[in-house]
Order: sequence, then structure tokens, then C-alpha cells
Amino acid sequence: MIDIKTEIYEENAVLVGVITQEQTEEQTKEYLSELAFLAETAGAQPVRKFFQRLPYPNPRTFIGQGKLEEIARYLSDNEEVGMVIFDDELSPLQLKNIENELHVKVLDRTSLILDIFAKRAQTAHAKTQVELAQYQYLLPRLTRMWTHLERQRGGIGMRGPGETQIETDRRIILNRISHLKEELKQIDRQKSVQRKNRGKLVRVALVGYTNAGKSTLMNLLSKSDVFAENKLFATLDTTVRKVIVKNIPFLLSDTVGFIRKLPHNLIESFKSTLDEVREADLLVHVVDISHPNFEEQIEIVNATLKEIDSCNKPTILLFNKIDAFSFVEKEPDDLTPMRKENISLEELQKTWMAKKQLDCIFVSAQERINIQQLKDLLYERVKAIHITRFPYNDFLFENYSDLE
Repeated sequence: MIDIKTEIYEENAVLVGVITQEQTEEQTKEYLSELAFLAETAGAQPVRKFFQRLPYPNPRTFIGQGKLEEIARYLSDNEEVGMVIFDDELSPLQLKNIENELHVKVLDRTSLILDIFAKRAQTAHAKTQVELAQYQYLLPRLTRMWTHLERQRGGIGMRGPGETQIETDRRIILNRISHLKEELKQIDRQKSVQRKNRGKLVRVALVGYTNAGKSTLMNLLSKSDVFAENKLFATLDTTVRKVIVKNIPFLLSDTVGFIRKLPHNLIESFKSTLDEVREADLLVHVVDISHPNFEEQIEIVNATLKEIDSCNKPTILLFNKIDAFSFVEKEPDDLTPMRKENISLEELQKTWMAKKQLDCIFVSAQERINIQQLKDLLYERVKAIHITRFPYNDFLFENYSDLE
């Protein structure tokens, strides 16, 4: 990654969101709650949220001048706050203008996610992918955040007449991006060989929104110790384990979680990691049913799957964290519109179970509720795929059923 030495300490931050024609006030508040979770994951402490209603973001400062001055006054009165985080990606011009007005560090959603990915990356593959995304994000913003990057090459004939430091840095970054892309191609070739060496075992991939509980399920089903934590993007590297349910083996992979407004550069960089999803025979779409906007999260995951050409694969829809599901029963005289929290888990189960195009199951990986039902469903789906590849094994499955 970009070699910048930083002290590890908690920074106080202000969060900023905009209510537009496409984004309601309720959605904006929910999105800022997610942004706060992102900030906490990165090591910051959100202390205040600012909202503004605009028909569209200001092209110069993203928010209006009055709101910008209000934030500036708050920062002046609270000198311990040294960072402002916006819930959308800011243009280089907007970043420059906002910093000139506020005189503190300004981050957007993309740079915050990139920082978390850089912090979480453990393997050479993940680090290379994150570094590539970082440089692609940095390139158009050199004029704003100029620093003297270490010169990779120099000498007679290597600099043009009148070349500025920013032009030199831009050339260094472009060369580094090209080098990282070549590294990823080499890693992709190695990964491809590894996948081919796994033979014809059925492949099952866990996919879902970040922090939905995929790694906890992975540990439960494969009896492994994949890192799992109540933080966003706890898993960046794809982990593959061999799992045996009853008498049938298959490969189970845990993949990086998706999120709203996932930076395009990260999707591009991590496409090789998502090859496990592309080559999977069966997807298990893990959903956090305790989240108030879980339906929107389902749509975001489906959109990302479509982007990597994996939306038409056989899928099990798995609702996790039923132990944390909250239900508030409406009073008989309450005439307000029905909300998600007014629908019981039993009613939700009937609603989703009625959609017969998908297998659907409700579990709690943490409390191990309905895990045996999940194993039985996985067994049936993997068995059906296995038999199409190895028809002679059908007799073995029948005999196994007789022995149970």
C-alpha cells in the first residue's frame, strides 16, 4: 500500500449527508448510521451528524454555503474534532474547496472504505488489490493532496524539460498502477491453477452484504477459524474450506462483503477475488434480517452479482440473526402505516417462503438455531448437482438414505 507512516489513535469526526429527490430523509439517516459504523471500523469516533435538503449536490462544495459555514462554526467551537466525512464520493474540486473552508481533514465515503480495506488486507493478493484501488483513487486528486512521492526512477533523459513535481508523481503512479495490474494478472493465473486442482467438487459460495454473518456461518459449517467480528469488511480474502455434510463433500468459500456505493475501483480490483463467486455452482445469499433495511441490502447484493455476471446461479436465500430480530406489535387503534418492525418473524417467513423461485431458510449462526435444517437443505442442493456430474454415485446416495 501507499507508504505513509501514521500514528494509531482515535479521531473525532463529523458526518455529513444530503437529502435529495432520490434519497428520502429516512434513507439518509439510515445511510449516515452505516457511515458511522464505517467510521468506527476505521478507528474514528463520530460525534455529530449534519443533514441538508438539496435538489442536487452543489457542484462546488457538495453542500450549500450556509451549511458549510454552520459546520465550520461547530468545528471552531469543538477543536477536538479534526475530520469531516461525507456520505458520497466527492470530486477533486469539491474536496479542495471544502478543505479550504473547514481547515480540517475531509474524507468521502470512497476514501473511508479504501482506508478500511487497507487496514484489513492481510495476504499479498488483498494488499495488491487494495493498493491498486488506492492509486486509482489518488491519481485525479494529486493537485489537492500533493506530497513529494519517492522517485522510482530518474537520471539523464528521464525527465522532460519543465516537468513539475505533480507531473513526476503522476508518472510514478501510472507506472505503479501498470505494475500492480501485472502482479494481479500473475496472481490470477496462480489462483486459476489452484481452482483447477480442486477437481470436480461442487462449489458453494457465501455472498451477502458486509457484516451479515458469512464468516460466522463459514466457521460453523466448516469447523474452521476464519476471522469473524462485528465490524464491516472483517473478511477481504476469499477463504475456501472442504465441508462434508452427511456423506457428500463440497467446497465452501467465504467472500468479501458487498456494501452500498462500493467504490468502482474496488469492484474492479477485487474481481479476481470474486472469481470464487463466478465459478460457484451454488450461492448462499446471507441476509441480516435484524437490519431495518435488509430488503435494500438484498437488492444491492443482487446488483453487484449482476455486475460480475453471477445473478442467475442457483441460490439459497438465508436469513441470519433471527435471534436479534425485533418486533413491535401495533396497538389496535394505531392507524399509522405498517412498518417493517410491525411485522413478526412468523409473518415474514410466510411471505418469503411463498416466493418459490428461491430456497429460503431462517437461522441464527451465533445461537445455532435451525443449523441442522440448513445442513439438510445444503445436502439436498449439493447432492442434486453432484449426481449430474457423477451419475454412478446416485446408488450410493439411495443406500445412504436407507441406512439413516
